[in-house]
Amino acid sequence: MLTRSAIERAVAAALEEDAPWGDITSEMLIPESATAQADLIARETGVFSGGDVFAAAFRLTDPRIRVELTVRDGEPFEKGAVLALVTGPARGVLTAERIGLNFAQRMSGIATLTARYVAEVAHTGARIADTRQTTPGLRAFERHAVVDGGGHNHRYSLSDAVMAKDNHLAVLAEKGVSVTAALQGAIARLSHTTHVEVEVDRLDQIEAVLAAGIGTIMLDNFSLEDLRRGVEQVGGRATVEASGGVSLKTVRAIAETGVDVISVGALTHSARALDLGLDVRIS
Repeated sequence: MLTRSAIERAVAAALEEDAPWGDITSEMLIPESATAQADLIARETGVFSGGDVFAAAFRLTDPRIRVELTVRDGEPFEKGAVLALVTGPARGVLTAERIGLNFAQRMSGIATLTARYVAEVAHTGARIADTRQTTPGLRAFERHAVVDGGGHNHRYSLSDAVMAKDNHLAVLAEKGVSVTAALQGAIARLSHTTHVEVEVDRLDQIEAVLAAGIGTIMLDNFSLEDLRRGVEQVGGRATVEASGGVSLKTVRAIAETGVDVISVGALTHSARALDLGLDVRIS
């Protein structure tokens, strides 16, 4: 998802937002001939993400700037590690600094948080997945970071899969339409490559959904006991996803109920930016 063109569009927009008429501080104070060497330093332990995005901030500011990444996306690092080396015209390095850091800190924060969730369920067969609760316009960046942390991506957009949620089912019920019949009708019209998932919030909804032959059933905000009963009831007839009420404190117990997937909105909507810094030396 995170293509070169996607990176350049977002980074160019961020640079324009940050310096719409140039960086007047650097232009007034820093000699045009000055060069800079800078180290991207980890101020805390984490998992790296966003290397190409970090580099793009400098390349798009001044093509003469060179960025050497010393760690790869998805690689863990310790506090004090040098993650990248930046060299080039000092004005450009200082202009791009904040945007490069913003992306790298945000993406590394998501990767680091995801890795913590993945570690909690490593002894089970459950996979950790993200949701569509992403920053508008930055979904590809944040979901790339989830994968760097060892997680998995859910559907990318509303166009990628059928996912009938509680509000969809409520409309069908209000109209007196059978859930099974409605789902079967949708499946008959869909391409064979399109996945169908349905969210339920009660055990008694499971059979009507499974009868339609869907691929994944989401058990939303179920208690641990009901998750176990739901997994048993589904009996392998569909992939079972758990959602709602997931945190680092609860994810292990949720995974141990036997679900296949645990979707966690907090991976992207609540991740803290990792503390990274750029130590700059001017010559």
